[in-house]
Amino acid sequence: MEYRIAIPQQLTSLVRSIRKERQITQQQLGERLGLSQRTVSQFEAHPEKASFERVLQALSALEIDLVLKERETTASSTSQNDIPKDIEGDTW
Repeated sequence: MEYRIAIPQQLTSLVRSIRKERQITQQQLGERLGLSQRTVSQFEAHPEKASFERVLQALSALEIDLVLKERETTASSTSQNDIPKDIEGDTW
């Protein structure tokens, strides 16, 4: 199944629901990652505060792949309005 993530809060819902679907507790996920249950809880609540490496590690521990693909666009080119606010400009 594919999920589109445009904002960090969507990642929160996705990670939590997949973890629960697979019957993995925050404690168990933390053990897989070498983290405390509290840290996993904080990650689930605020993924935007986690490093990209930490996000990838959590996804890997849940056996989730991160796949990037180009958006299907119409004949017009992508406008600045199509870029999420958190990646516009020099915030990288």
